[in-house]
Amino acid sequence: MNELVPGGNVPLPSGTLTIRVPGPFDVSALVTDDTGKVRGDADFVFYNQPTAPGARLAGDTLTVDPPGLRPGATRLTVAVSPAEPGTPLGHLPAPTLLVTGRDGRTLARFTPPRAQRETVLLLAELYRKGAGWKIRALGQGYADGLAGVARDFGVEVLEDATSGAPRQGRGAVTCAAPPRGRDQPPPTRTRPTTPPPPTSTPTHFLDLVNSTRAAAGSPPVAPDARLSTAAQAHASAMAAQGRLDSESDGLSVHQRVTSTGYAYLTVGEHLVSGPRTPAEFVDYCRSGPEARRTLCERACTQVGLGHATDPRSGTVYWTALWAQPFTPAGLHRTATEVITLTNTERARAGLPPLSPDPHLTDAAQAHSADMVARAFYAHTSPDGGEPWHRAAAAGSTRRSIGENIACGQRSAAEVVLGWMNSPGHRANILKPGFTHIGIGFVGGGAAGTYWTQLFGG
Repeated sequence: MNELVPGGNVPLPSGTLTIRVPGPFDVSALVTDDTGKVRGDADFVFYNQPTAPGARLAGDTLTVDPPGLRPGATRLTVAVSPAEPGTPLGHLPAPTLLVTGRDGRTLARFTPPRAQRETVLLLAELYRKGAGWKIRALGQGYADGLAGVARDFGVEVLEDATSGAPRQGRGAVTCAAPPRGRDQPPPTRTRPTTPPPPTSTPTHFLDLVNSTRAAAGSPPVAPDARLSTAAQAHASAMAAQGRLDSESDGLSVHQRVTSTGYAYLTVGEHLVSGPRTPAEFVDYCRSGPEARRTLCERACTQVGLGHATDPRSGTVYWTALWAQPFTPAGLHRTATEVITLTNTERARAGLPPLSPDPHLTDAAQAHSADMVARAFYAHTSPDGGEPWHRAAAAGSTRRSIGENIACGQRSAAEVVLGWMNSPGHRANILKPGFTHIGIGFVGGGAAGTYWTQLFGG
């Protein structure tokens, strides 16, 4: 099973998928094409309209047959809102999205960061990639309810407020997609009438950023030309498509970074539409706990900024990339921290610590690099190699081998916490028979970071 983080994505097998979000939530879905807009009211699946071609909603469970979606559909976005109207999501437990295949096997799980005042979250999107489909974790919040989500996707939502009777439960919602000609540009969230060209002065941007970082006790960041090149390419791709996307025109923002020759140990990004100036953009980055955390990440030492304007709507799209460059010493520190945190968990369970093993380390590092190079995420490599094969090829003579992998986590603490929250990964960490460990980490690929934890006994 894949534990996803915001922006992380995994390929999906063919066949019907089951998407479930247990808890006090209403599940809904929007079917769109590459524009990110619905074609008509039948593309909105929710409690008052539970079926659409290829999608059926029953309680907290959405059943999807991706090839069965209406002609031209390339995306299905899953949203959740509180079952009790007007309740902020911050008053409820964080929703967890579970995706299972037709064989009943859980394929992916995603729990977004805890919401605050938001009343709707876009949890994930299924999207067509070549001949297959993938799922990407989102975690985008809205404070204006399901109506705000629907309008962003091109749906006009009319809430029934004409009756004098008290509203029961969710109330009534009627959807109607506004008419749109084939050549008419899709509506966007921001449509200024006379947009001035955005002005971006790196010095001004850095002053704003570093003053915020200084107030948070973080060291300053310096500009890097390779990060700026990647950020500008991604912002331009988003503006050309007219939508925010971590994987515009088939390339993830992380793949753009590595394509410039920049290797990183830590990376973070802001993808934002709407601000007109660097000052407005930085204000957005300071506006919420998650965005501020990325802006003030202590490990990051370099930054790149890009922005571009959608000529159809005037909306400005921004990409900021924050990173710590790769060094062998930094990789060693990261691996050591993973081992330390792993051994802390073993000590809590009364187990002896694991010792670093150079052969297991070589095999783990090679597997993380292979997952990035060959664009896969699995214990079994494309040529059929298994963890014990890789350990033996690296010179290990350990009799028992176990492996944990993860992608998307941005720190040692985050990846170990994710493994400990997953029963199968936790079992490897706490297996009494294991005595040695090797850690692999590589930045790049669609998910941004790829981790391997290889155990031997």
